[in-house]
Amino acid sequence: MHPRRLVSLAVERWGAVELLRCIGRTLRLPPDDVVEGDLLELAIFLGEREGDSSWTSGVSPRHAYWAQVWAARALLYFWDDALAPDVVVALGHTSWRVREMALKVVAAREIGCADVLGSLLEDDVPRVRAALARALGEVGEAEHALPLRRLCQDDDPAVADQAERAVVRLSQRVDLVDR
Repeated sequence: MHPRRLVSLAVERWGAVELLRCIGRTLRLPPDDVVEGDLLELAIFLGEREGDSSWTSGVSPRHAYWAQVWAARALLYFWDDALAPDVVVALGHTSWRVREMALKVVAAREIGCADVLGSLLEDDVPRVRAALARALGEVGEAEHALPLRRLCQDDDPAVADQAERAVVRLSQRVDLVDR
């Protein structure tokens, strides 16, 4: 099922306020935590894991990072500005999948956290660097033009391509004159 539909059904099932509360709590979990209770129920729903015994039996760890990926992904379709700090927390996660999805939310929701994004410029994971480039294109300031131009030289073609597009977007947004 498309995530947009899942989120719509989640709003019907939990209500907007409770859904946002659970998403925020999920994003704030420490990296090695295990989801339980209402957070587990939401993770199973958003991750379409109903009937998956590894999530429902408690035999294997239900690591928070998958729940956090799914929670962040939900924010692409359902948003409240009060969750911006929780997304910023997720940017520092040890799992690259959580960092990548949080960056996608930063770009989509234009969360003003460009000062935090610089720490991800040297991320080991190309998908994170590509998502970072896009986010900087959407929320960066003039001082981010040079780091973005460096990403245009990234060894990974997907990162370089995304960085080139981000430089254009940043230039349009902040009216850059060849910096």
